[in-house]
Parts: sequence; C-alpha cells; structure tokens
Amino acid sequence: MADPSDRISQLKIDRTANEKAGTGWVWWAAGAAIVLAAVAWMIVLRPESSALLVETDVARKPPSAAAASSVLDASGYVVARRQATVSSKVTGKVEQVFIEEGMRVEEGEIVATLDDSTQQAQLELAIAQADSARAGLVEIEAQLRNARLERNRLRDLAGRDLTSKSSLDTAEAVYDELAARLATGRENIGVAERNVALARDSLANMTIRAPFAGMVVSKNAQPGEMISPVSAGGGFTRTGICTIIDTGSLEIEVDVNESYIQRVRAGQRVSAVLDAYPDWRIPAEVIAIVPTADRQKATVRVRIGFLERDERVLRDMGVKVSFLGDESPQESGADVQGVMIAADALRSDADGDFVWLVRGNSVERRSVFVGGPRDRQRILVASGLVAGDTVVRAADGPLSAGQNVKTR
Repeated sequence: MADPSDRISQLKIDRTANEKAGTGWVWWAAGAAIVLAAVAWMIVLRPESSALLVETDVARKPPSAAAASSVLDASGYVVARRQATVSSKVTGKVEQVFIEEGMRVEEGEIVATLDDSTQQAQLELAIAQADSARAGLVEIEAQLRNARLERNRLRDLAGRDLTSKSSLDTAEAVYDELAARLATGRENIGVAERNVALARDSLANMTIRAPFAGMVVSKNAQPGEMISPVSAGGGFTRTGICTIIDTGSLEIEVDVNESYIQRVRAGQRVSAVLDAYPDWRIPAEVIAIVPTADRQKATVRVRIGFLERDERVLRDMGVKVSFLGDESPQESGADVQGVMIAADALRSDADGDFVWLVRGNSVERRSVFVGGPRDRQRILVASGLVAGDTVVRAADGPLSAGQNVKTR
C-alpha cells in the first residue's frame, strides 16, 4: 500500500513555474525599453551629432554708397600732427598752474609759473651792477674832461717855451689813461646790461607759456612739485606741465597692406567713420603716403586729412576709412541696391558665384551677383540676398544642399 505522505506531497502547489513565468516577462519589458532608447537616440541625438559646425555672417544693407563702392577699406586712429608737452627751460618748483584738461589756450598764454625768488634777486643784482658801472663811467668822464683841459693848457705853454717837456708828457699820459678807462667803462656797462638781459630772461623762464593755440589734453604737474626739462630719475621730478594739441592739425593715420598700396594715391577721396559715431560719415582725402614700409607688418602708413572739422573728433579715436574710386558717388547718403557680406562667405564654381544660405538647421545653395570689388573684407552682393539673411563664412567640412549645420 502506498505511503499516505507521498500522496500528501503530490497535493503541494509548484511555485517554481510561476517564478519562471514572471522572470520572462521582466526580460521582455527590459528589451523593449532598450529598443525604444535606441530609436530615440537615432531620431534625436544622431542628427545633432552629425550636424556640421559652421561660422556665419548676416547680410546687411551698406551704410552708404561710398562704403559699397570703395576700392579699399582700412582702419586707423585720429592723431594730432602738432602737439607739445609744455615744460620749462630750467629746473624749478611749480608755484601756480592755470590750466585744466579740456581748456583751450591761446599762443603765449600763461599756463604755469615757477618759484622765481632766486631769479628775481639775480636780476636786482645785475641791475645794481649796471647802475654802478654807469656811475663809475660818469666819474671817469669828468676826470677825462679835466685831463683834456690840463693837456691842452700845457701844450699851449710848451709851444711858448713856458713849461717843461716832462710836464706835458705827464699830462698826455694822464689823459690817455683816462681815455682808456673810459673805453673800458663803456664796455663794462655793455657787459652789465647783458647781465641784466640774461637775468630778465632767466626770470621770464619761470613763467611757462603756451607755444601755440590749442586744447589742453593732460595736466601733468601740481603746485609744489619740481619740474625739469630732463628726467632727473627717481620719479619725483616732472618733465612737463601739460600736453597741448592743435585741434586744427587732427588727421587720420592708417596702415595699408603693401599688397594694396597701389590703390591709394595723394588727393584721393576718402569716407571716414569714427568708431564712436558709426552713423556719421566724414569726408576726407589722402594727404600723403609715407615713403617707407614696415617690414614687420608689411604695411605702408597713409596720412588722411579731414575736409570737415568738428569738435566730436578727438585724438586717438579709432576710425575706419574707405578709399573711394573716381567713379564712386559723391553723395555719401545715396541709396544702394544690395547687401554687404563677409568676403569669406562668397564661393564660386563653374556655375558662377554662390553662397550657402542657412535655413533653420540646414543650408541651401543660393546663386548671387557681386556688384563691387571682390578683394575686400566685406563685398557688395547686388542680387540674390536680402538684409538679414544668414550665410556661412566657414565650415568644419564640405557642405552640400540640405546639410545639417550648427553655429559655433
């Protein structure tokens, strides 16, 4: 007969099968999640990683006809051809300063005075010495008159044999001696007067005046400081009172690459724009081309003069200039058809000129017509683009129509 305990064990529920069934479902769910993640990566992340990095530029309307039709662009600074750091001829202590930055001074106007007590005393001494020399000369002249009368009287007596020859010789010697002393006295007076003039000049050097009319751009010394025409070392002695510039001598200096200097000539019309006033175009012209080149920068310096003067133009301001051709329009505000883009954005092939136009996250090829010089930093595109279009200047790889791009 079978054991009752075996029958009872057969009535137990087998939980192993349920555990195996539950584990299989979990693995199926994990696999589905992995597949969904892969699909999401292919859809979202993959295009982003395949996007080509590009550098872009925005097409803009040219500020003027002159800027659009210039033969060469350059940048430089406003400089003053006539400027001076006003100092003294001698070393001295500053007593008063009469100028401030931004003040206009006229030629010969006093800008400062130095302590002149020593020079004043030297002048008084020189004047006293000159007066003494004149007084001594008056005494010699009186003695000479008496000696002349005595000599003439003895000559008359000697002619009548009423006096000795030795007495006449003595009178003649006295007269000659006084005449020589008179000549020396007159020379001494001349020397004394020169000493007075020198003392007056030394005193005048204690008053510092403006060498020409202009604007004070810096004040370098204060009352109580020492000033010297040469550096005394140690940093405690100033070498100038102030710096004055002649505002009428302001001009522009630019460095032109020597490869393009043939496009510049004396008298050429120029349109200048100050960095501080980008909407203000100033008419100018080339004064001269400095006849030397900078071998380090491979540039040639060009001087440009303003045709209009304005108080807004200040020394050391940054300025951009456009050298105009003979056919350039006279009116700087004339309307121009087209837009300006960076020269790097223009491309050419057998089909002509074109640019890569950015549309959203991709690019498309756009044919354009160039309406100006091509060898400038920014060129005029007469048709094919409108203001606000974004074009590709540079890319990390070759471009094709529909290529996904991302801006750096």
